[in-house]
Amino acid sequence: MKKIVVLFLIGLLQFSCSSDSSMDAPTVVDFTIPYSTTGNYWTYDVNTENVIDRDSLYIGNDTIINAKTYKKMKVKNDIAFGFFSNSLRNNGVKVSGNKLLLSGDFSLGTGQNSPINLDLTLEDFIAFDADAPLNGNPSTRSGTIQETINGNPLTINYTLKSVGGQNIANYTSLNGDIYSDVKTGKIVLSASISTTQVIAGFPITFVILPQQNVLVSEQFVAKNIGVVHTHTITTYTLNANLPPEIVNELGIPTTSTVTQDEFLDTYLIN
Repeated sequence: MKKIVVLFLIGLLQFSCSSDSSMDAPTVVDFTIPYSTTGNYWTYDVNTENVIDRDSLYIGNDTIINAKTYKKMKVKNDIAFGFFSNSLRNNGVKVSGNKLLLSGDFSLGTGQNSPINLDLTLEDFIAFDADAPLNGNPSTRSGTIQETINGNPLTINYTLKSVGGQNIANYTSLNGDIYSDVKTGKIVLSASISTTQVIAGFPITFVILPQQNVLVSEQFVAKNIGVVHTHTITTYTLNANLPPEIVNELGIPTTSTVTQDEFLDTYLIN
């Protein structure tokens, strides 16, 4: 049960990295995003707190979602460790201009140590927009989830959004690889959690998790290549004034931070 609670709270409460050069530039022109051709593939070395895994992401068959045609993204053996590969796994993507649209079931992976189990159905969510201004928001999705964990009714308010980043002429990744014509973008998940308990016949609401960013994932996208590096930080801090009995029933640490990097290794672009 403790594991379930951790995944739950880490799932919804599920990146920021600096480059060595470049400044913001105006609107990007013809920033080719190669996610439209069946057979294209990318392999990534995934480093989660010094635990190394490997993801293989590729474009499979066409898929129809709500009468629209997308390319279905697949991963080897249907297993993904990194945030980026997992967010695309078995979902539909479509390139529209300099935008990458995502439709399907968005959930957090095993490497995101979040205190909420986020599982959303998205339609044409703009996961990346090369033309987005710095800190602009191409897409935003907000909502409320009601869950009960160990007898505790939880109300989870969340906001998932994409954020525009920088244009980088020459980018050196954290693993030393060098790329040109790179645009960054972020996926940010913020959330709050509360519970209402009946004590002595009166309902009392406790804030379990104050509103905070629980996941920030920054993608570095190279023109004609795709995502070359993803840096994800998952973090949360529970309310310090929360009654100990509620903390014990939830069965999760009061604070946690996990860092993950996905580095492009090999790729094929048709």
